[in-house]
Amino acid sequence: KITSKTKLSKIIEMNPDAAEILFEQGMHCIGCVMAGDESLEEGCKAHGMNKNEIDEFVKRFNEKWHTDIQKN
Repeated sequence: KITSKTKLSKIIEMNPDAAEILFEQGMHCIGCVMAGDESLEEGCKAHGMNKNEIDEFVKRFNEKWHTDIQKN
């Protein structure tokens, strides 16, 4: 399960296809050296998301992670 505290680099390490979910949210900077050390929450905040939006994104991320990506 991904949490808001999970590092972006760890998410991609766990499954490179997770980048697709981040791209859909407009987070195209995951290849940036600085972004890799950020948590999902920090990345979301850098893209202007508030706490409620982050919580909702984490929920959707996990739903998509477990339905689409883990099938592959």
